[in-house]
Amino acid sequence: MADTTDIADLLEPLIAFRRDVHAHPELGFAEHRTAAQIAGALRAIGLEVHESIGGTGLVGVLKAGSSARTIGLRADMDALPIHEQTALPYASTNPGVFHGCGHDGHVAMLLGAAQHLARTRNFDGTVHFIFQPAEEGLGGARAMVQDGLFERFPCDRVFAMHNWPDLPAGVIATRPGPIMSAADKFAIVLEGRGGHAAIPHNTPDAILAMSSLVTQLNTIVARRIAPTASAVLSVTLIEGGHSHNVIPATVRIVGTVRTFDPDVQDIIENAIRQIAEGVAIANGVSALVDYDRYYPATINDAEAASEALAIAGTIADAQLAPEPAFTSEDFAFMLQACKGAYIWLGQKQDDHNVPLHHPQYDFNDGVLATGIRLHVALAETLLPA
Repeated sequence: MADTTDIADLLEPLIAFRRDVHAHPELGFAEHRTAAQIAGALRAIGLEVHESIGGTGLVGVLKAGSSARTIGLRADMDALPIHEQTALPYASTNPGVFHGCGHDGHVAMLLGAAQHLARTRNFDGTVHFIFQPAEEGLGGARAMVQDGLFERFPCDRVFAMHNWPDLPAGVIATRPGPIMSAADKFAIVLEGRGGHAAIPHNTPDAILAMSSLVTQLNTIVARRIAPTASAVLSVTLIEGGHSHNVIPATVRIVGTVRTFDPDVQDIIENAIRQIAEGVAIANGVSALVDYDRYYPATINDAEAASEALAIAGTIADAQLAPEPAFTSEDFAFMLQACKGAYIWLGQKQDDHNVPLHHPQYDFNDGVLATGIRLHVALAETLLPA
C-alpha cells in the first residue's frame, strides 16, 4: 500500500476549499455552486465527471490498471436551514443556511482522496467518487439510486463517512448491522367544531382530545414494544387556537419515530393510528393521521463493516461502535442497493465540542487528513494493485 501520509501538500488548499464551501452553503437539490466547484476540481486532476445525477449529484470516475473491481466512496454536499452563530471569518454568507452538519468537511475529505489517488494510482480497478445532494431529509441518495447510480457506476462496495462529535478527534468507528435508525414523521389533525370557551359542553374540544392523545402516544414505546427492542417516539410540535376565549376547531401535532426493525416500525405506526381513532371517538372529534417513513434504517453489510474496521485500524484508532445511533441517514438507500458500510469519524475537541445541527457547530479541520487517509486506504486495500 502507498504511504498515504504523503498528503501534507493537499491539506492547506483543501482547508481553504472547505471553508469556501462553508461560506457559500446551499440547501438540498440546490447545491449548484458546490457541485460546480467539485466538478471543476475533479476535472483539474483528470477525472471523468458525470453531473446532474439525481438532481445536483455528481460522480467522478478514476480508473487504474485493468481490473473490473470497483468501489464507491460517497460524500454529502447539502447544508441545513439554520442561522449560523459562529462569527467565524468564513461564516455563511447565505442567511438562514448553514453547514451545521459538516458536509463541507465530507466534500473536502473525498476531494482530497481523489487528488491523492489520481497522482499515485496505487490501485487496480475503478473508484467512483459520489457527491450526493440533499441528505438532510430530502432523500438525495434515493434520487441518485433511482436515477441509475449503480447501473451507470457499478460498485462492489460503497462506503460513506460522517464526522461524529461524540468520538475523540481522529477515532474511526463502525459496526455490522444497524448503525443509524429509520426516520419516520407523523402529523395528526383533530377536527372539532370550535366555539365559545364559556360553553364547552356545546363544543367538541379538540385541545382536550389532543392533550389525551399526546399522553397516550408516549405510552407506545413503553407498553407496545418489547423491552429488548429499541425505539423512540417524540411529539415535537403542537398547533391550535388563537384566543383565550375560543375553543379551536382544529388542533395539529407533529412528531418523529425512530426504529431499527421494520416490525417495530409497523407496530408503532399501527398503534398511532389506533390511538388517534380511539381518542377521536371518545371526544367527539375526527382524526386524520399522516405517517411518512421517509428514511429507512441504515444497515451495514457485516462483511463490509468488518473490512472497513480492519482497514481503518491501519491508519488510525479504529473501534467497534457498541450501539447504533437514533439519528438517521439517507445513505440507507444506497446500502439497500449495494453492499457497503457507513463509518463515523470522531471530531471531538476537548476544549470546544459542539453537536451536529447546532448553530455554533463547525467541522474540525484537524481530522481532514484522517478522513482522506481512510478513503484512500479503502480504495487501495479493496482494489489492490
